[in-house]
Amino acid sequence: MIEDNIIIEESNEKALLVGLVTRNQDERKTEEYLDELAFLAETAGAEPEARFTQRLDYPNPRTYVGTGKLEELRDYVEQHDTGLVIFDDELSPKQVANIEKELKVKILDRTSLILDIFAKRAQTATARTQVELAQYQYLLPRLTRMWTHLERQRGGIGMRGPGETQIETDRRIILDRISRLKEELKAIDRQKTVQRKNRGKLTRVALVGYTNVGKSTIMNLLSKSEVFAENKLFATLDTTVRKVVVENLPFLLTDTVGFIRKLPSHLVDSFKSTLDEVREADVLVHVVDISHPNFEEQIEVVNKTLADVCGAVRKPMIMVFNKIDAFSYTPKDPDDLTPPTRENISLPELKKTWMSKMDNNCIFISAKEKVNIDELKQKLYDKAREIHSERFPYNDFLYQKYEDLDAES
Repeated sequence: MIEDNIIIEESNEKALLVGLVTRNQDERKTEEYLDELAFLAETAGAEPEARFTQRLDYPNPRTYVGTGKLEELRDYVEQHDTGLVIFDDELSPKQVANIEKELKVKILDRTSLILDIFAKRAQTATARTQVELAQYQYLLPRLTRMWTHLERQRGGIGMRGPGETQIETDRRIILDRISRLKEELKAIDRQKTVQRKNRGKLTRVALVGYTNVGKSTIMNLLSKSEVFAENKLFATLDTTVRKVVVENLPFLLTDTVGFIRKLPSHLVDSFKSTLDEVREADVLVHVVDISHPNFEEQIEVVNKTLADVCGAVRKPMIMVFNKIDAFSYTPKDPDDLTPPTRENISLPELKKTWMSKMDNNCIFISAKEKVNIDELKQKLYDKAREIHSERFPYNDFLYQKYEDLDAES
């Protein structure tokens, strides 16, 4: 038998979260990452009930955490009848097997949890194909632990490794399926390439950013469409393209899948055809949730992912800081001489900082409360017209002439 998905089968299943404090990740950052892992678990339908952390220089190659911490996890699972333990890093097949053997409950890592969410969120045939390919690529090196019930338990006739035979059979089936899915995605990629060419030479603007920062809400505001949006991670998987007109200047606006820390490489590869919209965009609109306590690291994650997707190609970018209505900070004591921190920097101070960093090419809005949306439209119009002028200089000359006539009259 082959398990197609690694999923959370029951809604509101109680889950235990596990993370590490390492040389490169202090306790505060670990807590922030576990907060995100909890949000991922809730999005998948689980109910995080407790979290465990351990300070190690690096993950234990056998069990991720140390022996003592693993015993502590086992005691908690037995006492509270917990059926699911989620780890905040990708586990090797060996680690999963050893942890399952000790805890005797379902074990998920960050990658399998994200894959589960993507599987639930995929609506179109394209998204389902992309997710299925990523799932099989993740599953392939983990086949051994799925057939432990067929391992050789004792010697004798008829007991010589039937599990190994079944594993090899499954491996061939999965490799064949991966090959077919890749061919399907190549066909999808060719089809989408034709679609992009048929859109003519309209300026293309792509919304990018961390997951759950409000890209789809902004898309709905600008295009007056009904793109699905909610306060959950990865609400949007399928690329949506809408025509937007600002002051009689049309351009194409694309809503893309959100990025996240430690986004599985299988997903990045599988979603290549979707991310081609980013590669071929003329302008990127990087949406940031300024109310998030760690938004600057989220910006770094998105920039790194964009570098992986687009390579060294530099594109014009507008930084849009969203959710200013939810921004909060603790005023710093005037007598406190310690350096300023993220918690005691005001919104006006942040604006000055980022305006200088982005050469005034950023804007602060609230998509939910519709604050500064007209200013955002103006920035998009300016960028779109600049690109339009380069492509159609004669049309822009006529447009400017009509503007001058209007001004004179």
